[in-house]
Amino acid sequence: MNPVRLLFLRSGMCRHFKKDPISPRPLDGLTILDVGCGGGLLCEPLARMGAHVTGIDAVEENIEVAKLHAAKDPLTATILYQHTTAEQLVQEKQQFDIVAALEVIEHVPDPMDFLQSLSLLTKQDGAVVISTLNRSPTSYSLAIFAAEYILGWLPKGTHDWSKFLTPEEVALLMERASLTLEEMTGMFYDPLKQTWRLADDLSVNYIAWAAKRGE
Repeated sequence: MNPVRLLFLRSGMCRHFKKDPISPRPLDGLTILDVGCGGGLLCEPLARMGAHVTGIDAVEENIEVAKLHAAKDPLTATILYQHTTAEQLVQEKQQFDIVAALEVIEHVPDPMDFLQSLSLLTKQDGAVVISTLNRSPTSYSLAIFAAEYILGWLPKGTHDWSKFLTPEEVALLMERASLTLEEMTGMFYDPLKQTWRLADDLSVNYIAWAAKRGE
């Protein structure tokens, strides 16, 4: 899934910040926060594209793994990894050009408070990017029953289907958090080719780009 998420991010950032999409370092000068960064799967390619990247995670072990892996490459050794939360960074009054939270919002206790924190961490005229799972019959069949219980891609119990958010719910929450939804697209897994691609189908995985405008 990561290559299609990066394709969406790179395209959106180049368009929003008027960057050269064919440059080897198209994100030069941009500050990016990856909330729930895990082992750095998203942080590292963004750093290689020139961004100043901060990755945070509430699980300390994830941060330690990410630090060890990033240190192996001079282009990723500059990533700042922190064992902290978005809410704590809000208290510190930190802000970034782009705030990304991919496959995170479906795990938080209060999606509205979480999106509000993401918005507060974003500079004016910056952007918030989230990806998540739709609460649909198809997502239950594929993302939970198949992925967790049949294929074993994820540990059983990783997801709670009742916490999945529909695209309409995400759009409404973004509006309440002073964010303007500009783009939303699906991420579709092709089992025959064993690859992911961006698609119009939002029934399972989808990713959204929202601009931070005036308060």
